[in-house]
Amino acid sequence: MAAETGTGAGTGTGMGVRALPASPNWYSSRCSDASSDGHLFGFAARHRVCLLDIGAAAPTFYGELIGHTDRISGFAFCHCPGQSGLCASSSDDGSVKIWDAASLSPVLEYSRHQNPISALHWSPLVKDLVVSGDEKGVIVCYWYNRSDSQQFFPEPRTVFCLTCSPHHENLVAIGYKDGMVVVIDISRKREVLHRLRGHEDEIHCLAWCPVPGEERLPAWQDEVQAVPSEEGRVPNGELTQDTTTKKGCYLASGSKDQTIRIWSCTRGRSVLTLKLPHTKRRGGAVDPAVKERIWLTVHWPPGRATEIVSSGFGGELLLWNLTQSGKRKWTLLGSSEGQNHSRIVFNLSSVKQQDKELLFSISMDRDVKCWDLSTLDCSWTMPSLGGFVYSLAFSPVDTGCLAIGVGDSMIRVWNTLSMNNIYNVKTFWQSIKSKVTALSWHPTKEGSLAFGTDDGKVGIFDTFSSSAKNKPPQISSTYHKKTVYALAWGPPTPPLTSGEESEQPSVTLYSCAGEGIVFQHNPWNLNGEANDINKVIRDTNSIKHKLPARTEISWKPDGKLLALGNEDGSIEIFQAPNLKLLCTIQQHHKLINAIRWHHEHGNQPELSYLIASGSINATIYVHNLKSVVESTSESPLTITEPFRTLAGHTAKITSLSWSPHHEGRLVSACYDGTAQVWDVMKEEPLCNYRGHQGRLLSVQWSPVDSDCVYTGADDFSVHKWHISKQEHTRPPQGKKSIELEKKRSMQPKVKAKKKKKPIGQSSGKQDVNDAMNGDESMKETLLEENGVLDHEGEKEVQETELPDKVSVTVSEDTSSSAYDYSSFNLPKPFVTQKAAPVKKDPPQEKPTPDASLKKKKPRSILPFSTFMDHRSKDELHQDCLRLATCLKTKDNNEDVSPDLKDCIHLGLFTDRDSLHKMIDVEGKHHLENGHPELFQQLMLWKGDMKGVLQAAAERGELTDQLVAMSPMVGYQAWVWTVEAFAKQLCFQEQYVKAASHLLSIHKVYEAIELLKVNNFYREAIVIAKARLRPEDPILRDLYTSWAALLEKAGHYSMAARCYLGASSPYDAVKVLSRKGDVTSLKTAAELALITGEEELSATLSLRCAQDLLLSSNWVGAQEVLQQHKTLFGQRLVFCLNELLCRCLSERNPCEQKSPVPPCYHSWELNREASFFDMVIEVWQNVLGMDTTERATCAWEQLHQIEHPPSTSNTPPKQVLFRISHDLALAALSCQSGTWDEAVKSILGAVTRSFDAGNFTLMQEICSIILPEGCDDLRHKLDNTNSQSMDACRSLEGFVAYRLLYDLWWNSPKDPPGLQKAVLDPVLCPSEQTTLEKSYLSGDSSPGETDQTPAEMDENLCNTTEVQKCETQSDSGTNLVDLVDGQSKLKGCKVLLSEEMAVLQNTQRDIAEVQETLAEMIRQHQQQRNNLQENTNGNTQESNLEQSSETELDKPCSDSNQMNGKDEIKQPITLPELTKQLLNAKQKLAEFPDNLKVLPFPDVLECCLVLLHLGSQCPPELQEQALDLLRKHSSANIYKKAVRRFLT
Repeated sequence: MAAETGTGAGTGTGMGVRALPASPNWYSSRCSDASSDGHLFGFAARHRVCLLDIGAAAPTFYGELIGHTDRISGFAFCHCPGQSGLCASSSDDGSVKIWDAASLSPVLEYSRHQNPISALHWSPLVKDLVVSGDEKGVIVCYWYNRSDSQQFFPEPRTVFCLTCSPHHENLVAIGYKDGMVVVIDISRKREVLHRLRGHEDEIHCLAWCPVPGEERLPAWQDEVQAVPSEEGRVPNGELTQDTTTKKGCYLASGSKDQTIRIWSCTRGRSVLTLKLPHTKRRGGAVDPAVKERIWLTVHWPPGRATEIVSSGFGGELLLWNLTQSGKRKWTLLGSSEGQNHSRIVFNLSSVKQQDKELLFSISMDRDVKCWDLSTLDCSWTMPSLGGFVYSLAFSPVDTGCLAIGVGDSMIRVWNTLSMNNIYNVKTFWQSIKSKVTALSWHPTKEGSLAFGTDDGKVGIFDTFSSSAKNKPPQISSTYHKKTVYALAWGPPTPPLTSGEESEQPSVTLYSCAGEGIVFQHNPWNLNGEANDINKVIRDTNSIKHKLPARTEISWKPDGKLLALGNEDGSIEIFQAPNLKLLCTIQQHHKLINAIRWHHEHGNQPELSYLIASGSINATIYVHNLKSVVESTSESPLTITEPFRTLAGHTAKITSLSWSPHHEGRLVSACYDGTAQVWDVMKEEPLCNYRGHQGRLLSVQWSPVDSDCVYTGADDFSVHKWHISKQEHTRPPQGKKSIELEKKRSMQPKVKAKKKKKPIGQSSGKQDVNDAMNGDESMKETLLEENGVLDHEGEKEVQETELPDKVSVTVSEDTSSSAYDYSSFNLPKPFVTQKAAPVKKDPPQEKPTPDASLKKKKPRSILPFSTFMDHRSKDELHQDCLRLATCLKTKDNNEDVSPDLKDCIHLGLFTDRDSLHKMIDVEGKHHLENGHPELFQQLMLWKGDMKGVLQAAAERGELTDQLVAMSPMVGYQAWVWTVEAFAKQLCFQEQYVKAASHLLSIHKVYEAIELLKVNNFYREAIVIAKARLRPEDPILRDLYTSWAALLEKAGHYSMAARCYLGASSPYDAVKVLSRKGDVTSLKTAAELALITGEEELSATLSLRCAQDLLLSSNWVGAQEVLQQHKTLFGQRLVFCLNELLCRCLSERNPCEQKSPVPPCYHSWELNREASFFDMVIEVWQNVLGMDTTERATCAWEQLHQIEHPPSTSNTPPKQVLFRISHDLALAALSCQSGTWDEAVKSILGAVTRSFDAGNFTLMQEICSIILPEGCDDLRHKLDNTNSQSMDACRSLEGFVAYRLLYDLWWNSPKDPPGLQKAVLDPVLCPSEQTTLEKSYLSGDSSPGETDQTPAEMDENLCNTTEVQKCETQSDSGTNLVDLVDGQSKLKGCKVLLSEEMAVLQNTQRDIAEVQETLAEMIRQHQQQRNNLQENTNGNTQESNLEQSSETELDKPCSDSNQMNGKDEIKQPITLPELTKQLLNAKQKLAEFPDNLKVLPFPDVLECCLVLLHLGSQCPPELQEQALDLLRKHSSANIYKKAVRRFLT
């Protein structure tokens, strides 16, 4: 690809970034624009403006304008000459900002509107005038050069769009929501020139004719009848005598009523109406059943008076020719299939570029398109993203094919290697309907892409076949209940392994989701049921306790091992196919987000056993599982020591990716807003990318370019960036991370009240339609952009971090009432209830002493009859007569006379039927007046209790009283009533009362289930314990469900009690240790001990002790450890560590007080004895190591533990602890007299401090352990054991090495010619000269030196002041006399070993050749990529020529410039290199293995130091040193340093 970024993008995310940006905002009349110089195109995307560099043939990402805090509603460039770099944006946050686009910086900001701004335009004639309109109809004109503003209020309607005239600086046309168009004069006159009526619906866009004047076009005659002779008249009767408008100008408007109108501004009326045609849609990706909202935008291209471009119904664009008469003439843009947009188009803008005129369109289909107006073809399409980028995946088969899972319910497949179109992106949306949170390509089948979504769906797309454009995916019939976190293809496991080889797929699909379950799906039969792999795990490993919730899944690339990450922070490693548990990694203690295995195709096969993991904690751990896989142990192992620790991020890790091009390179994505590249073996941060504006969610290392990484974030974008172009090396700390946090917190705020809809959000109904179209509806997009949904798809949905926050008031162990779940959902009356369900709720009115209230009569139960009895005398007399007549006819057995129908109240005196009628009328009357209880009483009197109960149940008006009376109807009716009442109480959220009623009819299980479902676990358990058999499984289920709930809420101690109640002590221990602080771990360990989980208890105790060690509390650590016999060895190590720390602090008392004073034991110490004797004495007297059996046992315990080698990034306390471990082994060996082992252990301790880059520590350890040197040790060794003799020699080497530097740094005077200088502090981080630093790196991995020979020589020549004073105070040795020095130097003879010099040179050669090879490969790839990106022929040729010249020039050319060397290294060919490598390896094979394995100080370095000592060095040693240098200093690194001595 050509230039990756524009020129001025230095301040943006620019540097070489290629991006898929966030989607343009919808429903806005102008939120995109092109700069008049043809350099930039900008569009509003959420609350930022994205700028594309459109100067070249293909667009590139230029940068973003960041500063608004809410959705941007308008954006426009300044089109005045000389100001093409300025632009303005308006936002729902109420402000308008002016920007300098070239530097991506804000110029100024103003907020003159009181309401949301809905339209904005920069005057094309007045260079500092910006006009904006809001939802209430207020127009603000702002002249920013003089900070002056004017307000206009032409109409109290919602402004939809506005446009300043390109011909008259005072004219502004405004379009409103109801279809009105108004032209106003903003000069002193402040008047409305025209009110143009004709449209019936929203005005979406207004465009002035670019050519002034109203010379009538022939085609327009038909609409213009005879015009009144007075030119100045307008139909509305407003006189306009303004000369500026005399000349006039046409204005075009596009409206939702599906018409475009052309208006005459002199006459103030419409002269032409164009009706939008129904074109045949080509290649639309929309379900035809969905009616889409129309958006009609118009654009009048500059210099064309008779042509207009408009949007159409779907996504097509039309070019109208206004001169054609009769049928209006329009032409469709985009001749070939698939060029058109597939959804409605919102904005059009154009720009002249050299000889071409380009048109830009943005659409609801999230594409930005550029059209050539001369050919009407689409020049390029830039896809964009409308949601968080949850997942990235490179296809293992189709190289360079990147799948992107996005929160807008669509998958993008980006062919990143496409030559002709760098944004070659296919979109898949069928059947997804939810955020795409996980993706995984099939390892061998081309185009088979598995996806998982936020609503738990798992499916497989075929992205490859030509018909795939509209082919829906296969969907698994098994859905997860929550968000799918991870997908992985792996070998089949039972039950899919049972069949014949031919009957089963070679790989199956595993999915892991938010509910903590992993399903195995059969890709050949997705309709079949997927199986939960926990079942296989339980069966194979016969596990009884609860399995942890799974949050991540990763198969080793060879398919032999499966890693599962869990919510409790553990990682379990299983062996295929039966999933036998090999080991558990207990390291993170917080929910695991990412696990990645190292690739298998490196030079070092053992690296393929590395597994990197990241969690909600910010630290990344790398473990080496080689020993686990090779171990023969039957029971699963537990790993608590990481192989490497990568610390530096400040928030949770979301994704990891190993480099396929390097060994041990890893990139991590993090919520701190950055991506970090690490050198894992050195634990070193190499490069940090900070280009995103949000939290990172996904990362992938480019499979084709070793310098390229792709990242996705919650800023809706994917970035491709180059490692070599980043300025930062490590994640931001302190202030910087706060700034990044601020940058991220500028994500828009959530508005509480959804009163106003942003303009154009149309009706809710249409939004729902949009949602159905595989797009997020506007509402969701806004919500997501407002940060409401931002936690979804992340794994912490289920991890409430409640216990970590200080503000929690409920302490975990308070009495149970502290979080009494019973009082959560209940209305107050519940408190008054006793066990008897009959008791009525207490009456509402409080009795008051007021006399008048006391006398209030109770309501009559028969008010109608009573009322009838209080009528006039006449009427009462009439009643008597009627009653008598009625009774008479009754006696004669005749029908009741019709008269009585009106006198229902007389039923009181006639037969039962009439009485019933009377009761019915009275009852109806009560119900109408809202007194159901009186109605129920009447019915009870009538004896119709059953009817009452049914009616009350239907209306939800059952009461305790009715329930109490229900038994009189019968047993069945009573049971039915109680059930109905319980249901009713549930609706009223009185669950506990409902449960009590269910108990009264012996429905115990139903009562318990009801309470459980509504989270009243405490009450449910009481009932279950009181009423059920103790072995009833329901009880256990209650405990475990409640425990899970408590665990999520962070109430760990309460959850532990539940697990204990459920007799799952293992789970109780696990949950207690979840919090990971010292007290929790201690309690968990004790609990495990009580319940017989010895091994778990020991692991937790050790973790606890290590935490206590970090705060220098050795007393606490010993207390924790002493309960376990299996940790006796560790107690010895802790004890030795304490004594060692005391020795070190006594030798170097430091001024700074640490915040927590160390807590030492008050042991009696024998200061006269040697260090080991002193330690052993304490061990015997205090820790009770009195028998040889105990000592041997301790040695065996410690010998099994392997600590990884230290690097310069290992924390000092950890280094010290590991050294203590080595020394404890040595002390035990000394005591038992196995000196051969002791030497190896001491050597281990010394080299560990040396590898950690802490020279001072190495000096101290040598002087504490071997104050008299190694002679004493050598005598005790078995001379025949070559291994131990070599180890001893190596140890002597380091002791002499330390002595050598001692003499050099503390030399009495500076030998002539040595200048004093202070080295750059960066170069000597841990109190050592750069020389050691260089040596260190050179030693730990031969050849990767951090220095050039020139620097090396300088460091050798410059004794550092800083160093001198430090070492003098540190090493505790006084200045040495010359004579003494000479005798000491005799001991340095061991360093001048010819054999070691040859060996080290050979190792250096091998490393150098490997480095050169790697560099060749890197350059070769770089050239291949350059060739691919340069589509232009001549550049290819020149590149090829260059490449042949610079084949190998580069690695040395850098150093040449630095060294100022004159000789230039000739390029080497590949065969020569291979030959060199072979020779060196053969040479290496001749050395004995012991020598190769054991470390030894760099011989040539020691020669140089000796020579620098000058007169102090005995002549015979000088000779020997010179001799060695002559023979072996061919290595690049020594050439210059040696020159001065050899000339």
